[in-house]
Amino acid sequence: MSSKTSPKPVKVENRFTGINTTQLNELEKQSLVALSMEVLQEQHKPGTALSSPDQTRDYLRLRLIDRKAEVFGCLFLDNRHHVIEVNELFQGTINGASVYPRVVVQEALALNAAAVVLFHNHPSGVAEPSFADEAITKRLKDALALVDIRVLDHFIVTAGESVSFAERGLL
Repeated sequence: MSSKTSPKPVKVENRFTGINTTQLNELEKQSLVALSMEVLQEQHKPGTALSSPDQTRDYLRLRLIDRKAEVFGCLFLDNRHHVIEVNELFQGTINGASVYPRVVVQEALALNAAAVVLFHNHPSGVAEPSFADEAITKRLKDALALVDIRVLDHFIVTAGESVSFAERGLL
């Protein structure tokens, strides 16, 4: 009779512990941002499930952090909230972007999406939703509801923070 011993747990080392961003040069900072984007894109690639609002918030912040003009887009999801595609649909100016519900609905239908997460950035650095932000969210929610596509959230993203309409009770 042979005795089996269970393997000892492998200790995982965090090679980033103790690194302070003030110690990094510009090239190292750029490399760190690029590496972060790769990690987050892997977590949001087609077929993966959105595991948490914080993960999605971080992904969107990194994706939009350096934009000088407003960008509006959608995370298109299947009925189990797996990512189908992430699309930036509209480009604007420093203080706004024109958003057309028809285009969002067409794209969602073309991708056979069951749900969407809307997002846009505020280059001003102020993440508070404007009246126009709330109005377009309602128009999009109403338009998408006509074809049975749910709006799960709308994130407004800046370099320093982001606001979730769902968390604020605005959806």
